[in-house]
Amino acid sequence: MLLAIDIGNTNIVMGVMKGMELISSFRLTTQAPRTSDEYGIMMVDLLRQRGLEVKDITAVIISSVVPDIMYTFTNGIKRYLKQKPMIVGPGLKTGLAVRTDNPREVGADRIVNCVAAYELYGGPCIAIDFGTSTTYDIVNGKGEFIGGLITPGIRICADALWQRAAQLPHMEIKKTKGILDCKNTISAMQSGLVYGYIGQVEYIVQKVREELGAPELKVVATGGLAKIIQDGTDVIEHYDGLLTLKGLAIIYEKNR
Repeated sequence: MLLAIDIGNTNIVMGVMKGMELISSFRLTTQAPRTSDEYGIMMVDLLRQRGLEVKDITAVIISSVVPDIMYTFTNGIKRYLKQKPMIVGPGLKTGLAVRTDNPREVGADRIVNCVAAYELYGGPCIAIDFGTSTTYDIVNGKGEFIGGLITPGIRICADALWQRAAQLPHMEIKKTKGILDCKNTISAMQSGLVYGYIGQVEYIVQKVREELGAPELKVVATGGLAKIIQDGTDVIEHYDGLLTLKGLAIIYEKNR
């Protein structure tokens, strides 16, 4: 089985994949500094807690936007899982032509999401990942990544509100019943944040359709808070919480 790993700014998400099927998944925080041994031991323990053994993992592929931990992380995999991981980056076949000013600066996670969105849902398409930042990545009908947008994530926006305004409290991110359901400070913040973000999504998708001349543009969303936004708009056609892991599995098959 394939161990697909997505190293993001906030979490490290790991999925044991059998084809496109997710067998098991687990996550670690990215920020905590760890040694190769700590990473390796944790991965072995997490696998065993899911009823899996090291011998069950026959390959590993990694997408990372955090270069600082890659040396210790990959060494932990080599030492404890006995696998040399495939790293998503320049030189790896993705099936996706990158038509930007500097293809090397495009985050690996963005490419992986686009590969999955295009392969699984068709093109032209836009992959929206609601993570630490929210990325809107566009693939045209010819299977070319032609660029995208990066905005502050919903959690960053929420944290900015209570950190920078003395009288505003920390709050749970959730959609209120309606825009006018703002009878206290908390609901006013929740309504403003979520409905404001829904408006951002709808406007960006509309502008992409106009500028690309593609009213049939498929919209695919992933990320922890994507469901909250999807529940408030008809613009998001497909929600796929496993989009990145599926993209890693697709790329692995193209390069095995």
